[in-house]
Amino acid sequence: MTTTTDVRTAVVARGLTKVYGEGDAAVRALRGIDVAFATGAFTAIMGPSGSGKSTLMHCLAGLDSVTDGEVRIGDVEITRLTDKQLTLLRRDRVGFIFQAFNLLPTLTAEQNIRLPLEIASRQADQVLFDRVIETVGLRDRLKHRPGELSGGQQQRVAVARALIGKPQVIFADEPTGNLDSRSGAEVLDFLRRSVRELGQTIVMVTHDPVAASYADRVVFLRDGSLVSELHNPTPQTVLDTLVALEA
Repeated sequence: MTTTTDVRTAVVARGLTKVYGEGDAAVRALRGIDVAFATGAFTAIMGPSGSGKSTLMHCLAGLDSVTDGEVRIGDVEITRLTDKQLTLLRRDRVGFIFQAFNLLPTLTAEQNIRLPLEIASRQADQVLFDRVIETVGLRDRLKHRPGELSGGQQQRVAVARALIGKPQVIFADEPTGNLDSRSGAEVLDFLRRSVRELGQTIVMVTHDPVAASYADRVVFLRDGSLVSELHNPTPQTVLDTLVALEA
């Protein structure tokens, strides 16, 4: 497994454990996971249903508390932060892309993209803004409202919104789940380009072997434990690994 000593890491988990409930009703969703995610890389998290992949992402992103262990984003151990400190860290250091686009229907695409910066009273880096818009191919759609955009275009707005704040890491939870195959491929290509051209770090949960093949690396969970990983994955090698895990 990747360690903190062999690559620069954006996110690290050590001994990460998550238990829901108590006593006989307790469910161990994560079982002492050690994993690191490289800076400037695109990593996918996969596993059978109930393997703990979404729980892992939520704990890594500070969206859910941990029962034991630690998580670091950059040089900050987020498991020791107060709720207020976590909120500020997520605002300033983390980007999110979800299956639902979560765009405000009354705002234009450009206004939706700039909204997190407006809320944080931060000025957009215009050079970065232009690069992001070119990367996601939205130049001729900036004045359109979400209702005037296709699903793929709306998700590209969500991607641009996540990129514009220059987060240390972007967490993407099934970002193509509501898209057809063509729109999904476009969004995944934009995510991969943001890693290669903008140096972004992306951690993505997906159930789709084709989506995972866009990543540099795939880590696999089963029953709350990290059990395997692939580098330079293809849809077939991902599928073969998933079939072996479910055997």
